[in-house]
Amino acid sequence: MFQVFKKLDWFFKHYWKRYTFAIVSLIIASAIGLIPPRLIGYAIDQIQFSTLTAKLLTIIVVGYVVLLVIHYCISFLWDYTLFSGAVILERWTRSKLIDHFLKMTPTFYGKYKTGDLMARSTNDLKAIAQTAGFGVLTLVDSTTFMFMLIAMMGFSISWKLTLAALIPLPIMAIIMNKYGAAIHARFTDAQAAFGNMNNEVLESIRGIRVIRAFVQEKQDKDRFETMTEEVYQKNIAVAKIDAMFEPTMKILVGLSYTIGLGYGTMLVFENVISLGDLVSFNVYLGMLIWPMFAVGELINVLQRGNASLDRVNETINYKADVQNPENPVEVGHVDSIDFNNVSFSYPGTKINQLENINLHIQKGQTIGIVGKTGSGKTTLFKIMLRQYPGVRGQLKFSNTDMEMINLEQIRSWIGYVPQDQIMFSKSVRENIQFGKNDASDDEIFHVMELAHFVEDIKQLPQGLGTMVGESGVTLSGGQKQRVALARAFIKEPEILILDDSLSAVDGKTESKIIEHLRKERKNKTTFIAAHRLSAVTHADHIIVLEDGKIVEEGTHEELMQNAGWYKEQYEQQQLDDEEVIS
Repeated sequence: MFQVFKKLDWFFKHYWKRYTFAIVSLIIASAIGLIPPRLIGYAIDQIQFSTLTAKLLTIIVVGYVVLLVIHYCISFLWDYTLFSGAVILERWTRSKLIDHFLKMTPTFYGKYKTGDLMARSTNDLKAIAQTAGFGVLTLVDSTTFMFMLIAMMGFSISWKLTLAALIPLPIMAIIMNKYGAAIHARFTDAQAAFGNMNNEVLESIRGIRVIRAFVQEKQDKDRFETMTEEVYQKNIAVAKIDAMFEPTMKILVGLSYTIGLGYGTMLVFENVISLGDLVSFNVYLGMLIWPMFAVGELINVLQRGNASLDRVNETINYKADVQNPENPVEVGHVDSIDFNNVSFSYPGTKINQLENINLHIQKGQTIGIVGKTGSGKTTLFKIMLRQYPGVRGQLKFSNTDMEMINLEQIRSWIGYVPQDQIMFSKSVRENIQFGKNDASDDEIFHVMELAHFVEDIKQLPQGLGTMVGESGVTLSGGQKQRVALARAFIKEPEILILDDSLSAVDGKTESKIIEHLRKERKNKTTFIAAHRLSAVTHADHIIVLEDGKIVEEGTHEELMQNAGWYKEQYEQQQLDDEEVIS
């Protein structure tokens, strides 16, 4: 149960001064809190023996008020220090998580669903923070404060009465231990179910257009209700155990009260203790209720925190499949790119998605990559971005093996426009500035001209300031593609990768964008993957992929003379375009 504190020792060591101050202040406040009951007992004894004077009463009342003020001030200090530390832990862990997410490769996101990662970044972090705040409080109160109370009751009143009143404690320890084990298991299941529900909601929102188009609203609603019922049942299972803590504690505390009051009254009659001692003892017994409750709360909080911390640590401890080299080589510019017998297969598969790729690209060249769906075009780009491990053969940038160069440096060279454009829930301006944070409006309009988006921006209600909505829902497919193109253009990358990024625009717009590309990127390397072959006819070199292998390569003119797949596909597309025009 206390393993959670050991797992968080890195945090407590860093903030040991903060936590030392909070715990010491808490103990001092608890010690001060033990004095007023003795004052009450003393006053009652003075009343009983008719020795209470106005001066003595004034001293007792003033002392009581002073103690209350001091207790309040010290309590404020430990409360603020302790719980602000818990907030810092939550912030730190969340920052570690997002930093970890940004380093992860597609393999990681294939294993963990988005909804589950969201649950770990929200609910689980709250449980961990509660451990570092409320957990520490209950630990101190259920140990130090409880022992201070017991010592005060025993030494200042009666050990016989104290030990008799504490008979229920061992029973409580056994029951709380069983409750704690059940809480840990059930809370872990509940958090996992919550993560699955999050993922289902996310998918439903993202796919709302498809759901409506296929009239699947009722089925999706039923599916969601089934999942929420599962989450409900698992949380009810947690709540059932949680609900047993308080009644169990009340029964045991009530038993302590009964023993204390009954046996204490007998001791008063026997003149072993005074009436004031009995009153003080019962006040202390009342104060002991919280430390006894704190034992149950401590077990509850620590088990929840331990379960959540295990889930978060499982995520953070996941090692990235692709990592920076120990001794990276600095490469200033990309003068050439070489594929030497490069083969690759995705993790978990035995079939090669790329096989024996040989390609030499000089700086400033435009490379066209074409082929059937699933031929390996996107995979070729993914290994250039080092998204996956296990690349066989050699892929070199400026005669330096890719695996000897820092990931950040490789990706800083590349401007990538994927097949599925990602739009952030921000304005058009902010989406384009993602490629260059300090880009001016003049620069933005220039790249919008390159992407043939200027006329579209004039029609948007707030121009560059128009919010695109979640995932760019307010933009059409062609508009999203062109915003993504502008975002890549403004970066002015040494290597530009367009992965079927012109599929949603018409032929006329495509030809204008290609013309702008040829002018702007004369001395820079560009890769264009496309199904519409008109997008690559101007390329310096074109390769045709089939089942991950290069089956044809050359310029447009050379491939047209080969009478292979390229010529057949090009002529078919030209014929289709003529039929559309006619």
